[in-house]
Amino acid sequence: MQALKGRPITVYGDGSQTRSFCYVDDLIEGLVRLMATPDSFTGPVNVGNPNEFTILELANKVIALTGSKSKIEFKPLPSDDPVQRQPKITLARETMKWTPSTGLDEGLRRAISYFQTDAAHTS
Repeated sequence: MQALKGRPITVYGDGSQTRSFCYVDDLIEGLVRLMATPDSFTGPVNVGNPNEFTILELANKVIALTGSKSKIEFKPLPSDDPVQRQPKITLARETMKWTPSTGLDEGLRRAISYFQTDAAHTS
């Protein structure tokens, strides 16, 4: 929303920390498959997207995909912010035959479209 409104995009620290982003449709499919597993399968199982991106990469992708003139505003990194977040989905692949299918760019395009439409209806 910061990019869509032309506001500075907040990045904590230098943006080198990594995250993995899973599109909601993929997550729901993973949860549905998890619910369909036999009762003997108790998990735990990670459902997420293992492809990592830095937060700075994410901010730059959002700016590019929205066509925003937003600048990146760096703020202090919270002391408890993890350096890396990446789910290991081997068990989901093997047991549920599940893997996410929506890449970050496509997921961002869909999310941006949603927020643009939502903003048009609420303003």
